[in-house]
Amino acid sequence: MTMQLYGRSSSHYTRIARIFAAEAEVTVDFVLIRDLMSQDADHYGSHPAMKMPTLQTEEGVWYGSLPICRELIANSELNLEVVWPENLDRPVAANAQELVSTAMSTEVGLIMGKATGIAADNAHQVKMRASLLGAMEWLELNAGRAIATLHPERDLSFLEVSLFCLVEHLEFREVLSLDPYPQLRAFAERFAARSSAKATAFKFDFPPT
Repeated sequence: MTMQLYGRSSSHYTRIARIFAAEAEVTVDFVLIRDLMSQDADHYGSHPAMKMPTLQTEEGVWYGSLPICRELIANSELNLEVVWPENLDRPVAANAQELVSTAMSTEVGLIMGKATGIAADNAHQVKMRASLLGAMEWLELNAGRAIATLHPERDLSFLEVSLFCLVEHLEFREVLSLDPYPQLRAFAERFAARSSAKATAFKFDFPPT
């Protein structure tokens, strides 16, 4: 069976998996999740927490970007050299991955809060925005150093892919301008030249939610 990837073209979590699939040259059928308010796990590819992405394979179902990316690389014939989060043995790189992950989830919270009518001055929303700004400021100062610690012979790293998806998504969803983050903007522009990035550009499959 062909693998089925459930997600959306507007999702940074989904795009991570799609970039890995493209880099690994693994064919997946992209199945759009139509209603993000649905409480039916089947609509999310049988994800019990009703999140995205989900990958359905002959071996079973994989939940979340990182496990999905591991499975895609395992099914690739290219023998790619990939730097995974557990390979980040320097504090600056490990912290960069942690803050990228935190920023991604915080951004989703801000987007969903706005979509469901939660006021921007709500105390939780205010703290989430402060959290996102703190993470972005740190990444602006340190992401370059973190990337410099990665194995120079790598084909791909989860840190770089997830950072790229975060940075582009912030501007795509109009959560933050990248003007205060010239180093991160420059990194994203370099990564965007990859064919895998060009093939997975963010877009709305349905009206924004």
